[in-house]
Amino acid sequence: MTRTPLLLALGLLPILATTACNAAGPDATGQKAPATAATANDQRPFTATEVSRFDQPWAMTFLPDGSLLVTEKRGKLQHLDLASGQKHEITGVPKVAYGGQGGFGDVILHPDFARNHLVYVSYAEEGTLDTRGAAVARATLALDANGGGQLKDLKVIWRQTPKVSGEGHYGHRLALGPDGKLWISSSERQKFDPAQDMSGNLGKIIRLNDDGSLPADNPFASQGGVAAQVWSLGHRNVLGIAFDANGKLWAQEMGPAGGDELNLIVRGANYGYPIVSNGDHYDGRPIPDHDTRPEFAAPKVTWNPVISPAGLMFYNGNLFPQWKGSAFIGGLSSTSLVRVSFDGDNAREAERFNMGERIREVEQGPDGALWLLEDGSKARLLKLTPKA
Repeated sequence: MTRTPLLLALGLLPILATTACNAAGPDATGQKAPATAATANDQRPFTATEVSRFDQPWAMTFLPDGSLLVTEKRGKLQHLDLASGQKHEITGVPKVAYGGQGGFGDVILHPDFARNHLVYVSYAEEGTLDTRGAAVARATLALDANGGGQLKDLKVIWRQTPKVSGEGHYGHRLALGPDGKLWISSSERQKFDPAQDMSGNLGKIIRLNDDGSLPADNPFASQGGVAAQVWSLGHRNVLGIAFDANGKLWAQEMGPAGGDELNLIVRGANYGYPIVSNGDHYDGRPIPDHDTRPEFAAPKVTWNPVISPAGLMFYNGNLFPQWKGSAFIGGLSSTSLVRVSFDGDNAREAERFNMGERIREVEQGPDGALWLLEDGSKARLLKLTPKA
């Protein structure tokens, strides 16, 4: 694919991947989708209200009582009481390898949290000889009467292998599926070829039992070893995974220059990176598009210019009934909230809302409101509710 000199220059910054973002990319048919302009603030169908601020937040999840857990990249887990606005730090968090894209990552609840109080956290950890890799741990959340608490009996149940040098592309987004399995996005750590190498788990979507053990029905279980963890391969930097109302898993990933993707994740499928992509290398070298290699699963939506996707969730609330069944993605370089609509297994960008700041995470609250976390220091937690 041809790139302008400006895009090539920006492409030399693989971590930020900052390009102008105000048009949709090719749709699921491979045709160029119509441009989707970001909606101006006064035309947005919601009001954005600041609720709190955090230092480099990365992920959030709601507890059954309506309070909120928020991870901060430097290695803190915060508990926010939305009624009082008070924040309390949860202790017992594992030591994280902070730097670049590394640090404390995702947090999700076990489906039976109300009974067992189990939570899952992901983070970057140090290895030997200046190497790093993502890890996932399970622990019991013990809250105290003051709103603080600790993670007890923390146990690491999964690790990226091999650990490699560098501080980019950890991925480590988590989801628990309708099958009760734990799903993990394991990005390729900016090393390209490991995404196609089944001797390691970089560049893969991982499926485990909720205790970290291996399901016997995984597609590559017969290969044994690390391959037995893998559900799909050929991924670059997956920063959002979520299940739709029909139990299908979707994942968005940061592509190379001009190649962000939304993928429907299919058992045993190979999504082609770095052999194919609808973007190009940051130094300008072309990568063949997906349509040149039909044996690889093609994305349902691609973005060029990129949106730099972060976070992914499907909306099923009642506050915004017009959005039921839509997915929402936070945009980093695009400083936007992107709504994606679906027609069966096909998808398209439907709307883009200009938020004015990099959006790191998006979740649905218990009352159906949308909640956003901005990126960076003094990042705002925003609650989106319908305009009167």
